[in-house]
Amino acid sequence: MALSSRLELRQGQSLVMTPQLQQAIKLLQLSNMELLEFVEGELERNPLLEHSEGEDQAERRTGNSEEKPDQQAVEGNESGDASTPDDANLDLTTNQVQRDTESVFDTDAENVFPESAEPRPAPVGDNWSTSGSGGIAGGAEGGVNLEAFVAEEISLQDHLSSQLQLAISDPVKRLISDHLVDMVDEGGYVRGDLEGLSTRLGAPMELIEETLATLQTLEPAGVFARDLAECLTLQLKDNNRFDPAIEAFIANLDLLAARDLTGLKRACDVTDEDLADMISEIKMLEPKPGLKFGKSSVQAIVPDVFVRQRPDGSWLVELNNETLPKVLVNQAYYATVSKTTKLEKDKTYLHDCLQTANWLVKSLDQRARTILKVSKEIVKQQDAFLTRGVQFLRPLNLKTVADAIEMHESTVSRVTSNKYMATSRGNFELKYFFTSSIPSSGAGEAHSSEAVRHRIKQLIDNEAVTKILSDDKIVELLKVESIDIARRTVAKYRESMRIPSSVQRRREKKMALSQ
Repeated sequence: MALSSRLELRQGQSLVMTPQLQQAIKLLQLSNMELLEFVEGELERNPLLEHSEGEDQAERRTGNSEEKPDQQAVEGNESGDASTPDDANLDLTTNQVQRDTESVFDTDAENVFPESAEPRPAPVGDNWSTSGSGGIAGGAEGGVNLEAFVAEEISLQDHLSSQLQLAISDPVKRLISDHLVDMVDEGGYVRGDLEGLSTRLGAPMELIEETLATLQTLEPAGVFARDLAECLTLQLKDNNRFDPAIEAFIANLDLLAARDLTGLKRACDVTDEDLADMISEIKMLEPKPGLKFGKSSVQAIVPDVFVRQRPDGSWLVELNNETLPKVLVNQAYYATVSKTTKLEKDKTYLHDCLQTANWLVKSLDQRARTILKVSKEIVKQQDAFLTRGVQFLRPLNLKTVADAIEMHESTVSRVTSNKYMATSRGNFELKYFFTSSIPSSGAGEAHSSEAVRHRIKQLIDNEAVTKILSDDKIVELLKVESIDIARRTVAKYRESMRIPSSVQRRREKKMALSQ
């Protein structure tokens, strides 16, 4: 077969995502915090972008704000110094206090109040700042720097290292202790191979075990444990509560996890009352003592959409404008710079910056409109939930909302990711309203899986001690309410809500009654 080269012309169609389209899709699935971080990065990179100013800032910038009489400067002395009425009143008050002090104590005011000789705080806006070491330092805009008053958070490693100075004096053990402190995780447990540490440091295993036993006496009680049983043992020993019965209890924690109270009572050789006391005492211990230090602050959920009920019963859906970044394209700056630009690469750079800035503003506006449109349709579909509660949550999927607002399902999926809605019933992620459908046993409408899960929890919470509901019994009760559900589905929902089985619930409630 001979080989030859030739040219062919083919025509075809393909979907190509432009960088602008990729940016719009990326912004659509970002949360409000991620969006703010992205916009701040764009503001630093693009000189044509700037924050959108409020009305007050715009008036001050253009010089159109009307000066009020109490804000106008008054003429000072002949040297041209000016002072505000607040400064004049403050000077009069200070002089009066100084004269009263000198007449009462028969001495200068500086001898009675040495700090009065310090420079007087100068008013800056509505705040005060001082230049002395004992004063409150002003912030970048003249305000009080609150960060100066925030105490530095101590980590677990720092807390343990500070105790080593008194606990261990031997240099060899101190070296081993430093390595063991580095092996402690955030919960306070030693994670790592002690034999590997022995090989790496060239120290005998007996010395490492001895050093570890000394470190286990440090605060908080339970640190440097290698497992949960050892952690609880250290805390019980610290409380002087480690007796043979509780030792057998710790050795059989697997029976407690399986809720086999009968087997646990037999293993500990105690009565029901003693077993209940030991369980209560174990519950008071801290399974992760290291979490007392270095806790990360919990960020509150900031809703993207607010839903309020109007007087006529309809729902008002509006965006949370405080979470939306406001940016503008500085056309005046672009016009000024483009006039003086001569190099071709500079012109290309300015054109790219302008195009990027315009697309960013357009993408942010499109993102806000899309979120609002999807939220309105969700509120329309789940009106019964907002009015009457979770048991009236309707089954809903992405296709239903996408068809109603004439968008693609992938767009709706991106909009509902990491977005929250504030309602009269609490804050919910937008994906919360999309639930699978469970058919009805009668001719009625299908039921939402979330509503069925809520109903199962209600039935279990209201069950009597002498009449514990099995999964089969729950299926029968739900069928009476026209909910056609299988037993394995009930078991799956129950386990997802961390509700034990009927046998385990019966044991727990009998134990609670015996107490």
